[in-house]
Amino acid sequence: MAPEEPAVVSRAALDLTYVVYNDTSLLAHVLALLTLTPILLNVSVGHLPLVHLYRADASCTKPAYAALSVWTRELLFVEMWAGQMLCECFNYVLKHIIQEERPNQELGDGYGFPSSHSQWMGYFASFLVLHFSLRHRFVPTGYLILDYARDIFLYTFILAWSASVAFSRYYLAYHAPHQVVWGFGIGVVFGTTYYLLVEYIPTRRPQSLLGKFRTAVLTNPLSTWFRLRDGWSVWADSGTEAQWLLWREKWDRQRLGAKKADAKAQ
Repeated sequence: MAPEEPAVVSRAALDLTYVVYNDTSLLAHVLALLTLTPILLNVSVGHLPLVHLYRADASCTKPAYAALSVWTRELLFVEMWAGQMLCECFNYVLKHIIQEERPNQELGDGYGFPSSHSQWMGYFASFLVLHFSLRHRFVPTGYLILDYARDIFLYTFILAWSASVAFSRYYLAYHAPHQVVWGFGIGVVFGTTYYLLVEYIPTRRPQSLLGKFRTAVLTNPLSTWFRLRDGWSVWADSGTEAQWLLWREKWDRQRLGAKKADAKAQ
């Protein structure tokens, strides 16, 4: 009796970081790296070979948003992560409603309007700019010019980074110009609206419905067990300076105590 033929199984590759670029152009090389930003923001990649096809080893990845949320226990990062995923879902819905093709079908599957990378970065930039403008306050350096220079550098870096990622989608021929512009704009509107709803209004009006909901999120038993917190409600810089001062005080005490003990022993 002849052995049965093994069933043919259809298989597909999950290439999240598949980017094709012109290997004769340095600008294309740089933009190919920048265009991976949404993946790198959501996934910390252990190693990334610089070859013509960029691929990440899945065994060396871990979610960056999850790492920030667990490490800091800040509600802000949980909100930002959730908003980023909601924005991506909104992009998926828009693409399947509009069903506009990409300019080059051979470079990727799926619809092209709006560009998901551009929308991702529009959300990311707007959320951060609003947070640094409306809630976060850096500890003054004591020199006004240095404080201004720090702020200018920060905002310029965020906006230039986000705009470069969006531009890379056009330059690498993955999207048409209007798909990139609309994607970035939708991301900015989504990020702005979302930040106002989850951060600005609840913290400015704690007795509002949104404010009471935020309080309930922070005080429920599950959040208490997880040690979820809102550092910016107590400290302007979320507690970075206060924690450093406390560490320095205890560290100096331990260090000086060890020196005294050594001196007595001698």
